[in-house]
Amino acid sequence: MKIAITGANGLIGRQLSLKLFKEGNIITLLTRDSSSINGDQYPKDTIKEWDYRDLNHLKDLTDNNDAIIHLAGANLSSKRWNNKYKNLIYDSRITSTKNIVTAIDLCSVKPKVFIMLSAVGIYGNRGDEYLYEESKCGNDFLANLCKDWEDEAAKIESLGIRRVSLRVGLVLTKEGGVLKKMIPPFKLFIGGTLGDGNQWFPWIHIQDVVDIIEFAIKNETIKGAVNCASPGIVRMKDFAKTLGKTLSRPAYFRIPRFALKLISGQIADTALSGQRISVEKLLRAGYQFRFKELEEALKEILINSG
Repeated sequence: MKIAITGANGLIGRQLSLKLFKEGNIITLLTRDSSSINGDQYPKDTIKEWDYRDLNHLKDLTDNNDAIIHLAGANLSSKRWNNKYKNLIYDSRITSTKNIVTAIDLCSVKPKVFIMLSAVGIYGNRGDEYLYEESKCGNDFLANLCKDWEDEAAKIESLGIRRVSLRVGLVLTKEGGVLKKMIPPFKLFIGGTLGDGNQWFPWIHIQDVVDIIEFAIKNETIKGAVNCASPGIVRMKDFAKTLGKTLSRPAYFRIPRFALKLISGQIADTALSGQRISVEKLLRAGYQFRFKELEEALKEILINSG
């Protein structure tokens, strides 16, 4: 199978690309910086630099592929959310998706499936409400970003191409994301919960994210929005307690809302919101999670993998 992957140098992109390549697929890795990917792992010309504003270039890169996997987008948590960075976050997702869809329309051989990564943040802060793919969207910056993002991706369906928008939860890996930021305070014996700790924490192991993407490529019954979080999601206070147990550290401390906003700015609202995600759609389709329980997932990441 021929597969093109944008954002191939990201946390998920790196693992996904290597897995698909080792399984015998012909892959094209699209990145803004080719030096950020270990070229020794792949054949020559596998890695290509791309510009999502150049339609002719996009057409050449996306033509004659069986699947397009769109993972690219500015890092949500690398900087404070001022207006300039929020515009970059928005443009890197919405404009790139819009232009990829336009470029695919120009292709002589179009893909059979287009997969993009959205986020559970599309629902906003919803307390204890169970959230299904049909649930209404939230109305904060991240929710509106995800909605606009998915709306652009959905336009590809008019070309007769299957579209999958994976609404991914908080990805657990020691290489980055929320877990990497939480580990140092715990190791210093000052770890604990964010806010009051009662918000739901829709975690998912990175290996399951990679497997779900591959599952979506192969399973033609998977269409539209799909929630991607572990069936064993927990509240924030339980996540902190389990992380502390795994690291043999206490989880006594609590970072109150005002302090977190002082440190992180507007993104703190996202960290303090919660989504009680249902993954019934994914389970009904036949996907079997590698990691259903949080303690098992944290042990694999922090202990078993070295």
